Amino acid sequence: MQSQSINGVQTYAPESRESLIDFATKGQKILVAVNAEKILHATSASRGIINRNMGYPDGIGAVMALKQKGIENVVKIPGCELWLDIIKTYYKEKTFYLVGGKQEIIEETVTELKRQFAGIKIVNYRNGYIKSKEEKQELISDIVLKKPDVVFVAMGSPKQELLMEEIQKKHPALYQGLGGSFDVFTGNVERAPKWWVENNLEWAYRLVKQPSRIKRQIHLVRFLYLLKRNKF
Repeated sequence: MQSQSINGVQTYAPESRESLIDFATKGQKILVAVNAEKILHATSASRGIINRNMGYPDGIGAVMALKQKGIENVVKIPGCELWLDIIKTYYKEKTFYLVGGKQEIIEETVTELKRQFAGIKIVNYRNGYIKSKEEKQELISDIVLKKPDVVFVAMGSPKQELLMEEIQKKHPALYQGLGGSFDVFTGNVERAPKWWVENNLEWAYRLVKQPSRIKRQIHLVRFLYLLKRNKF
């Protein structure tokens, strides 16, 4: 699979969700979402996290940048959909471990996954509030013991990526950082309607719903300006 460096952020360019899932699964990769904000505000630390793992185009900004680099067939793959695609692909044959969210959210998530995917093997789960080194070590030890094929961690960046890297050293598997995806999946956070998503206007819908996001959206204008001037 092709990849390109965008402002120093190495980003893979999948032609389909299926190709990304297959490539990442075979390589036991850590999947990290890449969007315009992460590219624009990349630091040596954030670049390192993404470049050590597998950054994929979670937002239209990343897709546009990859196309500008000469990769035509790349597709946008929202992380809040990708983890469910992984489950749909493998729930009959692989095992899963979930980390993240408040206790009631993770419990709702597990209940709903079991309802939608009959027979899914979730070997364990826990909330995302790891308050001590002891708790983190208990989590790592449990994952090593349960040996899941796929681990989802929903704690926000870069915390989730750093945790996944630490666990990966002890237990190789397919990992994906999910941010707030459990909240979206359980309906506790509303996602943009289908039309907005399909027309790459999810950012605009969020802005309408949360005008306070205007400061973040201004950075998207800067990203597009720099992209147009081939600054990436």
